[in-house]
Amino acid sequence: MSNLKHRRVHAAALEQPTTEQPNPRTSRLSTLSTRAMVLAMQREDAAVAPAVRKAAPAIAGALERMVPLFEAGGRLIYIGAGTSGRLGVLDAAECPPTFGLPASRVVGVIAGGERALRRSVEGAEDRPAAARADLKKLRLTPLDVVVGIAASGRTPYTIAGVEYAREQGCMTVAVACTPGSPLAAAANLAIEPITGPEAVAGSTRMKAGSAQKMVLNLLSTGLMVRMGRVEGNRMVHVRASNAKLRERALRMVAETLGDRARARRLLRRAGGNVARALEMARDEAAL
Repeated sequence: MSNLKHRRVHAAALEQPTTEQPNPRTSRLSTLSTRAMVLAMQREDAAVAPAVRKAAPAIAGALERMVPLFEAGGRLIYIGAGTSGRLGVLDAAECPPTFGLPASRVVGVIAGGERALRRSVEGAEDRPAAARADLKKLRLTPLDVVVGIAASGRTPYTIAGVEYAREQGCMTVAVACTPGSPLAAAANLAIEPITGPEAVAGSTRMKAGSAQKMVLNLLSTGLMVRMGRVEGNRMVHVRASNAKLRERALRMVAETLGDRARARRLLRRAGGNVARALEMARDEAAL
């Protein structure tokens, strides 16, 4: 390759988001044995946790600003397309049963709507007007926090959603795996776990997707801890809606009281509510 051609290729690569660039460490992935292929992908995965750890100050900063808004009745709203959108919807769906919240308090919005949860909706991420329309249905208020999720940080739908949310006075957060992205520029705060090129070039459902899920878990769980939905490290507001969760609720109370029979009695009186059962136990102890 000539020097001029090499410079042109290098310049073109620099124009790509880091998540889209080719990965020299896995350039022979398709030629490897199955074991070597798995190990090569695992070596790439090892970069995810350190990338999220580097973003810890930004995650903590976002949480400190989110808490008073949520305490005042605001919502946590995720918006994204494709894998990023699905991760937002997933995190939102898991909050009510885990922390005993109404489903309206943590909301996931995905380009293409519910159909896009199960299969790709072609072109949905390229429709900025759709993002504004989707968020308009939620009747945003300045108490809401809108988190835009996009591995590349360039998704038109997500950027437009964050821009619209800012126009409505919302606090906005960007979660992107490329530094200095347009999404980060559109938001009040940016969380950027830089995971680098993917094992399969451009397949951001891999490292970038894992990093995004970790960030969303930290945001929602940290918010719930600060909201008093966790006691110690126990999810005392869990909805005991099946046998596994009823057993978990009983175990949480029994571990605290050291008496399984008493824990069962208090839980029955509390209608299965762990936090209420523990409060009853404290009231009894105070008599």
